[in-house]
Parts: sequence; structure tokens; C-alpha cells
Amino acid sequence: MSAAAPTAARGGLRLRGVSKSFGRGDSQVTALGDLDLDVAPGEFVAVVGGSGCGKSTMLTLAAGLETPTTGSIDAGGKVALMFQESTLLPWLTAAGNVELALQLRGVPTAERGALARQLLGRVRLGRHVDKRPHEMSGGMRQRVALARVLAQDAAVVLMDEPLGALDAMTRDQMHDLIEEVWLDAGFSVVFVTHNVREAVRLADRTILMGARPGRIIHEQRIQVPRPRAMESAPCVALAADLTQRLREEVARHDEADYFEI
Repeated sequence: MSAAAPTAARGGLRLRGVSKSFGRGDSQVTALGDLDLDVAPGEFVAVVGGSGCGKSTMLTLAAGLETPTTGSIDAGGKVALMFQESTLLPWLTAAGNVELALQLRGVPTAERGALARQLLGRVRLGRHVDKRPHEMSGGMRQRVALARVLAQDAAVVLMDEPLGALDAMTRDQMHDLIEEVWLDAGFSVVFVTHNVREAVRLADRTILMGARPGRIIHEQRIQVPRPRAMESAPCVALAADLTQRLREEVARHDEADYFEI
């Protein structure tokens, strides 16, 4: 795996004064409040914070699935979203799921099969193209989901805890794979996670979000050379600092200030 910076960097994301409220009147809840965020082309940004601080809401808005109450969102190209669950269609094979993304992108029918197999090879599933989701492990299903992201040829990739349901060993393997694919493709990534060490392991920059209304309260550029190991001394030290900041933020607020969004 290359330790160089992404080549042909593309994408980028800009949020300005973004807020999001749900409900009306006395029942209205503001999930995000006046949030500003800049993600450079080719940058990998990891977002951490307590449950319910609006991390997933931010991704939903950036993906265009919801409209912000106030503010503006500008992406430097097509946006793709990868969820915690693989969300594969169970009646399609791995290749079929990737081909569907290619079809939606407008790739000619005659080219889809070979391209789908090529993309599955990039995520190390070349021997499993004909398997259906129920025949694959959780890690394999997430690899198919990653191949489907690549099939969309997105310039900005949003990842909402895509490794949260995986065991530790599979998760570690997925770290390497995500980093490898990102370095090769050069797209921008916004990666939401509850795992602080994972954030430090993968990101160029970590962002800590505070409690309701969600906002950025701390940023840290990760200047540890790649490839990284989660258990290395520099990563452990940075993760410990970020964990302490997160604990202090949670301690400053009642549990009622954190809710699932």
C-alpha cells in the first residue's frame, strides 16, 4: 500500500451556516446549529462525537437526502453515501449489486459485467462475484458496498459508521482496504465513527462534534506518516487526547442533550 498522498485529488465539500431542526413549536429540536466545515479535494476527514450530536444528520444533509433548515452545502462533484449496513439487494449477486450502480450511472449494458468484476477485484472479492449477500460474511458484504461506491465514480464519499458492525480483525482489514482505495481514487471522504482510534488511524484530520445543537468544537490534523497502525505510540497518544476531549464534552452536558438523530 502506498504511503503517498492521494494523486489526482478531487471532490471537496463546503458547509456554511448549516442548521437542521426537526418538528415544530414546543416539540422542535435543533440537531445541527450554524455548522461550518471545509473538506479539501482528496482529504480524509473523520468525525467523532457523542451519540445524538448530529453526525449522521450532517451526512444526510451533505448527501442531499435532507434539506438544511438554514445554510448552504456545496460539493465538488458527485456524492456517494456508504452506510453501516451494506444495504445490498438480497436477490442479486455481488456482481449484480455493483452492476446496478453502474446502470444508474449510465454505463452501457455491454460494459457493466466486466467493470463490476474489475471493481470487485479491487476490493479483493474477485473469486466471489457470483455470491449472494446471504452467502457472504459481514466484511465481504461491506466490501461489495465499497465496490458499489467505486462504481458510482463519486468525487465525495460519505461513510456513516461503515465498520461499526464488524469484528476487530475484519475491521482492521477494512481500514487497510479503505485507505488503499481512497489513495488510489483520490476522492474526498467524510467518515463518521464512534471509534476514536479508527478516526486517528484513517484520517488526515479529525473533527470532534459537541452536543445539541451539533457543532464542531475541536479539530486536529493527523501528521503521522502512512501507513499507520492503531496500536502505534503516535496514534495511541492522539486517540487518548481526542478521547479525553470527548469525555469532557459529554460530562458538560446532561444525557438529555444527546439524542439519536
